[in-house]
Amino acid sequence: MTDLPLPTDFALPLTDAAAPLGDAIPAVGLSAIPAVPLELGLPTLGLVALAFILLVAGVAGSVVPVLPSGLLSLLGVLTYWFATGYEEPGLFLLSGLVTVALLAMAVEWLSGAISAKAGGASTRTTVVATVAGFIGLIAFSVPGFLLATAGVVFVLTYAEKRDAEESLRAAGVTLLGMLTSNVLQVLLTAGVLLVMVAVALV
Repeated sequence: MTDLPLPTDFALPLTDAAAPLGDAIPAVGLSAIPAVPLELGLPTLGLVALAFILLVAGVAGSVVPVLPSGLLSLLGVLTYWFATGYEEPGLFLLSGLVTVALLAMAVEWLSGAISAKAGGASTRTTVVATVAGFIGLIAFSVPGFLLATAGVVFVLTYAEKRDAEESLRAAGVTLLGMLTSNVLQVLLTAGVLLVMVAVALV
């Protein structure tokens, strides 16, 4: 049997046939995937919510000494700044807010000692009263903090000077100073909160 030659016009070049198919499939790379803006992501919204929870807790901590008011306000400001990609608030305003929050921390932590010294208590009395106030705070919250600090100032001052009037004055000045510091903490932390609300709304 004689082999019949195949017609040459039936053969198609493989490269020509595959070329249209290759052109029809575009190359897809990672650069073609659109990026999701940070400000629209759920994690960012969660951080913003957390920031304001911390700021509100900072104001509450000015009234309830168990909560560190200045520290919470500071963390709230920094959390919001991080959530916005370090853009809001601006550096000038940020530095001011951080300074106010640090001032609130100083007022909170040093109010008892400063008040006791202002009332005429000795350094030893001031240290013991500060420790006693901390223990009273843990055991009996705000009343324990105030009464323990003022009570220790009175007892130790009287033991040192045997002067009831001077001891009462020292205890009274200590108590008044701590109450005044709470008012100052409220003003400072509430100011930080209001400024941050304005930053978020603008």
